[in-house]
Amino acid sequence: MVKLATFVYFSCLCSVNYFKMNKLQIEILNPKAAKLLQDLADLDLISIKQPIENGFAKILEKLRSNANTVPTSEEITKEVELVRQIKYGKDQ
Repeated sequence: MVKLATFVYFSCLCSVNYFKMNKLQIEILNPKAAKLLQDLADLDLISIKQPIENGFAKILEKLRSNANTVPTSEEITKEVELVRQIKYGKDQ
């Protein structure tokens, strides 16, 4: 079922010269629109798919929620320089 007030991704077939798959992103503002879209999907005129979740963003959010403090850019730079010294030697 289509959730209200969310983005819905669906594909439709358009006849120009050949069948071409178009992808659209739609924000549903009215429950009647969700019903219309579901009716079109039931008639196999469109295909409704849930958006794909970004796994990296999920992991990053989880890691950030576990952190007590966020490192400053200076702290990050020092850590990067330390790792580079260990990996490439003290000359760089």
